[in-house]
Amino acid sequence: MSESTQPGQRVSRRSRNLKNVKVIFTPSGIRGEVPEGMPVLRAARRLGVDVESICGGQGICGTCKVFHVVGDFPKYGVNSTHDSLSEFKEVEAGRVGDERQLGARLGCTAKIMNDVVIEIPASSQSHEQDIAKAVDDREISLDPAISVFTAYIPAPIMDVPTADVSRLVLDLQSNHDLVGLWYELPIVKQLQSMVTAHLKQTPNKSMPVSVAIYNSVRKPPQIVALWTGHEAKAYGAAIDLGSTSIVVHLADLTTGEVVASASAMNPQIKFGEDLMSRVSYAMMNKGGDVEMSSAVRQRISDLIKEAAGQVWMKASDVMDVVIVCNPIMHHILLGLDPVPLGGAPFNLAVDQAMEVAAKELDLPLHDAARVFLLPCLAGHIGADAAGVVLSERPDQSDEMTLIVDVGTNAEIVLGNRNRMLAASSPTGPAFEGAQISCGQRAAVGAIERVRIDRMSLEPTFKIIGCDPWSNDPTFEMSSSSLKISGICGSGIIEIIGEMFLAGIINRDGVIQPQENKPSPRIIQDGRTYSYILHEGTRQLKITQNDVRAIQLAKAALYAGIRLLMDRMGIDSVERIKLAGAFGSRIDVKYAMLLGMIPDCDLQNAGGVGNAAGEGARIALLNRHARNEIEPVIRRIEKIETATESSFQAHFVGAMGFPHSSAPFPNLERVIPGLAERRIPSSDSVNASRGRRRRPAR
Repeated sequence: MSESTQPGQRVSRRSRNLKNVKVIFTPSGIRGEVPEGMPVLRAARRLGVDVESICGGQGICGTCKVFHVVGDFPKYGVNSTHDSLSEFKEVEAGRVGDERQLGARLGCTAKIMNDVVIEIPASSQSHEQDIAKAVDDREISLDPAISVFTAYIPAPIMDVPTADVSRLVLDLQSNHDLVGLWYELPIVKQLQSMVTAHLKQTPNKSMPVSVAIYNSVRKPPQIVALWTGHEAKAYGAAIDLGSTSIVVHLADLTTGEVVASASAMNPQIKFGEDLMSRVSYAMMNKGGDVEMSSAVRQRISDLIKEAAGQVWMKASDVMDVVIVCNPIMHHILLGLDPVPLGGAPFNLAVDQAMEVAAKELDLPLHDAARVFLLPCLAGHIGADAAGVVLSERPDQSDEMTLIVDVGTNAEIVLGNRNRMLAASSPTGPAFEGAQISCGQRAAVGAIERVRIDRMSLEPTFKIIGCDPWSNDPTFEMSSSSLKISGICGSGIIEIIGEMFLAGIINRDGVIQPQENKPSPRIIQDGRTYSYILHEGTRQLKITQNDVRAIQLAKAALYAGIRLLMDRMGIDSVERIKLAGAFGSRIDVKYAMLLGMIPDCDLQNAGGVGNAAGEGARIALLNRHARNEIEPVIRRIEKIETATESSFQAHFVGAMGFPHSSAPFPNLERVIPGLAERRIPSSDSVNASRGRRRRPAR
C-alpha cells in the first residue's frame, strides 16, 4: 500500500501487481500470507494475532512494538532478511530506542515487503500467554544445598593468635557441627574487612556474622557468602526450561515456601517451533547456537528478576538454581553444540548431572550462586524426564505406570519398581496450537473446551478468561472485553474428539459431508471439507489438514508408548499420568478418545501437573535428592524411537480414532456408542476412497 493510500481505500491488486508474502508470528505460531506492503500491525489483526495498539496505529504510543527476526527458517520455508521489512523511519526511533539494534520496529509503521518472521514481545500483547505456574502442596523434606547459619567471631587475643577465618570456622564447627569447611580467597578478603570495621567500633566484643554454606553432597561444605549481623533467609530458584515455555519458581530455602513464580514463552520459538528446527538453525546460521543460548539465558534472567521483584527482592539474592530441560535445551543453555543431537547416534556431550557457577551462564545472581542441572538419560531423553521420575517415583510403585510429559517433544516413562523404560517421541507443536489453521498457544480469549451437539452439529465452547460457556445467556457480557482469537491445544483435542463422536469425521480422520444431518457448519473447502467452529472477526474452522496434523502427532505419541509396552512385554497399563503444563490441561478422556494414550481405567488416569518442574523444586529443597535420583536414572532403559523398526508399523496403526485395531474396552464403557463409531460404514469407506482417488485438478 502506498504512502498516499488511505485506510480502507481499495486498490486493484492487478494494477499494482502485488505479490503475497509469508509472515510468521512468534510466539503464537500463527502464520499466513498477506499482500506485499501491508503494515505488520494490520497483518497481525488480519491473522488474529494479539498485538496492542492504544493509539490506533498512528505511531504515537509505541505499544505495537515488534521484533524483526533475521535468519533462514527451513521449517517455515522462510528466509527472513534485513530487506523483509520496509526501511526504518525516524518516527520509530523515539519509540523503540536502543532496541532498534535488536530488530525492534513499530508494527503500525513497518511494512512487510518479503517473507518475514516477527516476534511479538509480551509487552505488546494485550493478553498474556496462559502458562501453568502452580506447584503442588506435597511435603518435601527440607535439606537444601544452601543453608544460612549465624556465627559469633570472638575478638582476637594477643596470647592466642588465631586468624579471622579460623575463628569463624571454629565457631561453626562447635555450634553447628559443620566439619571440613573450606573457602576461597574472596571470603577471606570480605571477612577481614568486616572484622576490621567491627573492631574499630567495638574492640573487645564478638561479632555476629551470617554465613551461607553450600553443601553439594559431592564436596565438603563450602563457605560461599557472609553478611554482618543476622541474615536468616536464603533463596533459590527451580526452573523448568521447556522448548515452548519457561517457568521459574522462587523458593525460600529456609522454609521451603514458593514465594513467587514467573513464566514466559521460550524466546527460541522464533528460531523454530520444534527442537529439530533449532538444531537446523544452528547448522545453517553461523553463530546460531550462540544466538539461541544468549536469548534463553536472557529470558531466564528476566524471569528471575520478575519473580524476585514480586517479593521486593533482587535477583542477586538468589544463591541456588536447579534446572530441568530436554537435551537440546540443556546443550544450548550450557553453550554446548546441539548439532550432534540432530542425527544418529544422537550423541550427548555430557549425561551426568552438572553443577556450574551462575556467572558462567550469564545469570545475574549472587556472586557465589550455583546452577545444578539434573542428568540427561539419552540424546532425546533429558533432565526433564529425570525431573518427572524424581517427582512421581515410578521406581517405588508396584503398579505398571505410564507417565507422559506431553509437549513438542513428548517424554515417555513406563515401569514400576522392578523395571523402567523411557523414550522420546517427536509429536511436534500441533498439540500446542501450531500447525493448526486457527490454532494458537494458550492465552486469554483462546477456545479451550468444546462440545458438539450430536444431532444439530452445533458447537458450544469455553474460552480462557471467561467462566460461562458460549451457550450461557451471560456469555456475551462476560466475554465482551475479550477477543476470541483461536483455539489452543486442549480445545483442539476436544473438538477433534467431538467431531469424531458426532460423526463429522470417520475413524480414519476424514471430514465427511452430512447427507442425513445437513449443517451450515460443514463446508466444502477445496477438495475436502471443513467444520466451522466460530464466526467472528476471524473465522475459526477445523480443516482436513488440521485433523491430519493431530493424527500425525497423536500417532507418533502412541507409537512411542507402544514401543515401550512391547519391550516391557505388556498389553495394558495400570495407571497413566499426564504431566506438563499442557498435559495437565487435557481432559484424559479425550486424550484416550483420540488415541494419544492406550486404554486404561479412567479412574486411574489423569494429570499430575508440571512434574518436571516439581522434580526441579524437590532437587532445590533437598540436596540428597540430587544424588539419589542419579542411580535411578541410570537404571532406566532407553529406547530410541528413531531407530526402532516397529515404530512405523505402530505409527500407521495409530492414525485411526482412537486406533485402527487396538482395543479400548475401558473407554467404550464410558462413552456410549463408541464401539459402533469405530466400525466404518460402507458409505464412509466409499466416500473416503472416492476422495482419495479423485485426480488432481
